[in-house]
Amino acid sequence: MELKPGLSALVTGGASGIGRALCLALGKKGVSVTIVDFSEERGKEVALLVEKENKVFHQDEKSPSSLFIKCDVTNSREMAAAFDKHLEAFGGLDICINSAGIASQAPFWNDETEGKGSWRHVIEVDFLAVVNCTRLAIRAMQSMKKHGVIINLASAAGLYPLYVDPIYTGSKGGVVMFTRSLRFFKREGIRINVLCPEFVQTDMGSQADPKVVNSLGGFIPMETVVNGAFELIRDESKAGSCLWITNRRGMEYWPTPNEEKKYLANPFKSKGSYPYNLTSKIEKPNTFEKIVVHTFHHNFRTATKIVRADLNLPIKSDHVLVKIIYAGVNASDVNFSSGRYFSGKSPPLDAGFEGVGLIVAVGDSVEHLKVGAPVAVMVYGSYAEFMTVPSRHVIPVARPDPAVLGMLTSGLTASIALETAGRMISGEAILVTAAAGGTGQFAVQLAKLAGNKVVATCGGEKKAVLLKSLGVDRVIDYKKENIKSVLKKEFPEGVNIIYESVGGEMFNLCLNALATYGRLVIIGMVSQYQGEHGWKPLNYPGLCEKILAKSQTVAGFFLPHYAHLWKEHLGRLFDLYSSGKLKVAVDPKKFLGLSSVADAVEYLHSGESVGKVVVCVDPKFTQQSAKL
Repeated sequence: MELKPGLSALVTGGASGIGRALCLALGKKGVSVTIVDFSEERGKEVALLVEKENKVFHQDEKSPSSLFIKCDVTNSREMAAAFDKHLEAFGGLDICINSAGIASQAPFWNDETEGKGSWRHVIEVDFLAVVNCTRLAIRAMQSMKKHGVIINLASAAGLYPLYVDPIYTGSKGGVVMFTRSLRFFKREGIRINVLCPEFVQTDMGSQADPKVVNSLGGFIPMETVVNGAFELIRDESKAGSCLWITNRRGMEYWPTPNEEKKYLANPFKSKGSYPYNLTSKIEKPNTFEKIVVHTFHHNFRTATKIVRADLNLPIKSDHVLVKIIYAGVNASDVNFSSGRYFSGKSPPLDAGFEGVGLIVAVGDSVEHLKVGAPVAVMVYGSYAEFMTVPSRHVIPVARPDPAVLGMLTSGLTASIALETAGRMISGEAILVTAAAGGTGQFAVQLAKLAGNKVVATCGGEKKAVLLKSLGVDRVIDYKKENIKSVLKKEFPEGVNIIYESVGGEMFNLCLNALATYGRLVIIGMVSQYQGEHGWKPLNYPGLCEKILAKSQTVAGFFLPHYAHLWKEHLGRLFDLYSSGKLKVAVDPKKFLGLSSVADAVEYLHSGESVGKVVVCVDPKFTQQSAKL
């Protein structure tokens, strides 16, 4: 979110300390500010200073650009009234900063008092009030259907213990974990983050033992804290983020990836062993079959062949051997066979993007994976009976089922592309082309779950039925209706986001249907993959003029560039599927054995497929039915 005039912010504890500094800094950006504090004298002073800063931006406006509200943050009624006054004064809420906080070093084990000064009051101000104000801010933003940012002020004491004040530490630790658990509100355009500075020279910070402060590198400059808060406001990728600020390390997000690995449970791990003793049926032969690209060609059948390779045992110490049961088919298989994903490499190359199966052997150094465990893989070479894979690339799953394949390349593409390139929020109109395909089915559901109106294109009654069952608001079957006419009539102002995978004339149509500020996300151009001359570039006259005239964005998305996000998004997809909020459509047409892979690729490109196309590499496993 860009800090600019026209935005408004509500800051609790805004009369002093960090809250005061943030109010003044926001005022310098032209942001209108409501200062909520119990100190009337200080609060009114800050309001006047903000008004003074804002005069540069609001010279012609008669209404004030700052507002002071005397309020006890622990009083729910008073806080609800404060939010109502803010909305009445400024017409919306863009930023909420919950900065109010107190400390108490009284021994809680001997404290029997109630009210102010007690250990209970610290928890009420530092934790319960933050929860309540976050709740009120969310409701205010939802009611106005606006994007928003909420920042909760915690402390470095919420990340490691401050022994002289365990109640303060416990409260701030609660704020940290509470905030980090609210990342899902990003789907509604509301980003909630937490700021954790070490000692800052405020009234409260100055009460700390100087020896302790000096041992940590001294007081943190207030300017650094303000810059940290502004980073959390501006950076659209930050949601559920915890920014730790110290003099020793600067600004650092917590937990670090290495720290996270120490305690996070694996979200893909099965909650129980696979109910069938399938490993007893799996022999480890001396050789196995796989599909390789032997010559680069846009026709997958021409480019590939089945070869027999040695199964080298024992495997490397940090690898696992996986028996592939199902392999996923993707439109990009023909890009792979054409050599479009490689520079300087030449055939033979192992084909296939994704597979699910069972581990049949592990290397000596692999401890977190066991023989018999069901797993998924997303590395080249899954069109094979067996794969030897580095253990770090193996994803434990509950069951080796076809539905898992749908959530790998296809599901991840939809989830990450809509969030990053599409900057999806709620309350918008989103168009998905080729929506009944492997990735389109996820795009329409994720867009709907985020609270958007979803429009989808497809060709054929079966596909239209599927999309309606997935909750699509408007299905356009191009075999019955003209897409351009429908969009022009029903969406005269255009659509906000277009998830486009067809290319060619469809791209032109979509560009013309894009609203002002719209985002067109290109995840593929399947209509151009199998031409006689392969991937032939097309001309789009007037592209620059069109997007400039309406401040539009045309963004390309290639999944490998976002590999660092797969774990987070795949965990979310699995959770949605397990809870029944997400469906996975697998095309019912059976493809059995590696000899059927070329047929499956051609079937996908025929336009007849509905959902994810899957090949059963070993047909004897098709009798086992299971759910993720």
